[in-house]
Formats: sequence, C-alpha cells, structure tokens
Amino acid sequence: MLIAADKFKGSLTAVQVAERVTAGLRRAAPGVEVEALPVADGGDGTVDAAVAAGFERREVRVAGPLGHEVTAAFALRGDTAVVEMAEASGLQRLPAGVFAPLTASTYGSGELLRAALDAGARTIVFGVGGSATTDGGAGMLSALGARFLDADGEPVPPGGDGLDGLATADLSGLDARLTDVDLVLASDVDNPLTGPTGAPAVYGPQKGASPDDVAALDEALAHYAKILETAIGPKAAEYAAAPGAGAAGGIGYGALVLGARFRPGIEVMLDVLGFAAALDRATLVITGEGSLDEQTLHGKAPAGVAAAARAEGREVVAVCGRLALRPEALGRAGIRRAYPLTEIEPDIAKCIADAGPILERVAENIGRDFLV
Repeated sequence: MLIAADKFKGSLTAVQVAERVTAGLRRAAPGVEVEALPVADGGDGTVDAAVAAGFERREVRVAGPLGHEVTAAFALRGDTAVVEMAEASGLQRLPAGVFAPLTASTYGSGELLRAALDAGARTIVFGVGGSATTDGGAGMLSALGARFLDADGEPVPPGGDGLDGLATADLSGLDARLTDVDLVLASDVDNPLTGPTGAPAVYGPQKGASPDDVAALDEALAHYAKILETAIGPKAAEYAAAPGAGAAGGIGYGALVLGARFRPGIEVMLDVLGFAAALDRATLVITGEGSLDEQTLHGKAPAGVAAAARAEGREVVAVCGRLALRPEALGRAGIRRAYPLTEIEPDIAKCIADAGPILERVAENIGRDFLV
C-alpha cells in the first residue's frame, strides 16, 4: 500500500495526510504494510515533501515579498536541491489580510537559489506556485546579480508595477555558477507571461490585484519583456510566450531567462522523490488533495500520481476534502474511486476544522473496501 497524496490546503500537510491515512487503514487491517511518500506539484509544500523523502532541510534568512527578513527553507540531497519560491515569496509570507500585488518582490527567491548554489547544488528543482508576487522574476534576477535601471540609471522600485519605468536591463553580472547548473522549472501551470491567459490576468486577482492593477501589471510585464529583448535578444520574446512563463506571477519567465527547462511539477517531483521504486513495492496507491476538481485534471499532484500508477498497472483511489468530479472523469484520470471527507461530515467548515480525525475514518473505509 502506497500513500502518495498532496496536502489538504488549509487543513493538513501532505505528511499529516499520510499519517492520518495510515492510522485509518490500520484500524481496518492492523497488519497492513504501508509506505508513505508525501508528494507536491511544485507549489507550497514541495520542500516538506522532499524532506519527508530523505532530503536534508536547510534554512536561510532571505527577504520576504515585502522586503522584511524571513527564515526560508530549501531541501538538499547530494548535489540536488529542491527550492520552493513560496518559502520566500509566497502569500504565506504576507501578514494576514495584507496583499501587495504591485510591490511584492521575488528577491528572496533569488537569495534561496543562491543559497542552493552555495550548498553545492548542480541540479536545482525550482518549484513555483502560491506566490504573493507579479514581478516577472525581476526581483529574483536582481538577487542573482542582474541590474534593472530607470532612465536616470537608478534601480527600479521592487514589484511588478516598478517595471513600468524600466529603461535598461543588464544581465552581465548574473551568478556565473548558473551556467553549470541544471535548473528545472517545476510548475502545475503553463500560462504565458502576459495577455488574457497571462500571469496578471489569471492570477493577479488572487494576490489582491484590482482590474486596474491587472491592466497596469500586464503592461509593465510586457514592457519588461521588451527591454529584456534589448539585453538578450529575441529569445526574451520566445520565453514570454512559452508555457510556464506566467507561473507564480511570472517568476517562470525569470527562470526561463536563466536557462531553466520547464517540466510539469508533479512529474519532476515524482522523479526526485523516488516514486517509481515505491510504486514497484505497492499493490494499491492512495493519492489525493484538498479538493478534487477540474483543476486536479490539469497537472495537479493526484492526476500525476494516478497517471504514473496506471501506466504500471496499479489501482488508484483518492482521498479529498471535497469532490467535484464525476465518476467518469475520475476514471479517465486513472482513479477508481474517490473518498471525500464530506461523505462522513457534510459540513465543510467542520471538515476543514477536524480534517485529521475525519480523514482517519475515511481511510478506515478504504481499508474495509480493499484490505478486509
């Protein structure tokens, strides 16, 4: 039995989901062998998943999205590092109820990447998602040695809005070690940088951006990409249109400028976490996340787990807080059956507050259905 589930956002971490499911299964079948491999798709929780799989947790002080110092973590095993931008520049780093869509910066994410380089990383999996920022990765690039100057030769202000005054971009000072590193951009979204499906339009409102803010940010990021064309040539425009450029407020674009290769986050993480070997030992796989819905089918962790398991002939069931997919859609995704918390507790607020105990009861039902 392999548990390869993502977090239940706002309720349980992926590690806690695995613990609760294990406890419930063992109520139904006390002797069952269970292997837990918490997973993530590149967003928040990615470092925790890597640590649970045996990576070493490293902590460093970096700039948060508003410039205040925060303690952020990355994961390291050998010369492979897992860096999660949300650790430095995520919404979780903002004070409760505070948003800064125009001024939040990814500078701290660049500092995290630099810390991974300092630790000897030669492969860096850069998980992006859950950002508080829409600065196209300009802050990150600045932390790695780039210079973004206005018409007076002064650094432009932090955040996406400040890029409107960008006159010149100088990338000659970028950390030279980046040329020898395999940088993998791991994300569950494939949006371009700007336009109707770009970072400001699609994700800006989640970061507190008003319609006027969205328009200003889209214009600023388009201008930023145009200035970068002068600095690095026509590739700047190619990167802006490439899948993943719009990930995490456009930090995907900044990563592509650094030479990163884009891969779906869950595919990368399954490789890094050793999923194939764990799958060889399993007869049944339990995956899941807080809400199984249409988004799940487009690159989220449960869909990636189910696809990989189905390719090897393993049966998959899912646990979730809320289920918004019909059985046919689950079947097409490779999931035989889903077990939502709401089957036991219809009150959503109670499901969120008491997710752990309810999930144990759900897992007990799975145990009875498949193990007894």
